[in-house]
Amino acid sequence: MEKTVEQKLQALYELQTIHTQIDKIRQIRGELPVEVADLEDDVAGLETRIQKIKTDLDDLEDAIVTRKNTIKEAGVAIKKYEAQLNEVKNNREYEAISKEVEIQGLDIQVSEKKIKEFGFDIVTKTEVYEKALSDLDGRKKDLETKKGELDVITSETQKEEEDLSNKAAKAETLIDERLLFAYHRLRGNAKNGLAVVTIQRDSCSGCFNQIPPQRQSDIRQRKKIIVCEHCGRILVGEELSDQLV
Repeated sequence: MEKTVEQKLQALYELQTIHTQIDKIRQIRGELPVEVADLEDDVAGLETRIQKIKTDLDDLEDAIVTRKNTIKEAGVAIKKYEAQLNEVKNNREYEAISKEVEIQGLDIQVSEKKIKEFGFDIVTKTEVYEKALSDLDGRKKDLETKKGELDVITSETQKEEEDLSNKAAKAETLIDERLLFAYHRLRGNAKNGLAVVTIQRDSCSGCFNQIPPQRQSDIRQRKKIIVCEHCGRILVGEELSDQLV
């Protein structure tokens, strides 16, 4: 059975009333859900960064061990070549062995230089690592605090919000699809979420622009759905809101 315009307006205003109550509950939570999500991202990012720095530090330590082994091996080789120098029979052999000693010596110099560079990198990265650990600890404490605040508010309002959401879903079944689409579009475009508003002091309570007397009369008759010429919201008379109290 086709609903009358008055029934449609009543259904729309009832839905708006329910959604306004839900909006108020969510306003109580404020920015906490966003803050919690941002802190969770910060914690995850810092943990990833810390793990990477830790891997870099481990690689540097391994590189130092490798270079120290190179120095040790080069030292052994030098001793071996120096012993061979005492047994050479001609200049060509002497020069060849001397060249090997020189190469091993250069390897030692390069490795010693690299060990110093790696040591410097370790000091620098360790400072960054410790700073990241400190930042992570701070973020985790902030996250724990914010989660606690959010949990308290959520536990106090969750049941009420669920009940209201169920009421809203039921109310939506009483409104035809085209009108419901227009309602949600208006709600989405309005900063305060108001798609259906009353006339208060001869003005639209959504944008506060004045409504001409004849238009007010048409609204109170509830013979057709009328929107505010300024903000586009659906207008209803105050007496309709009184019926829902």
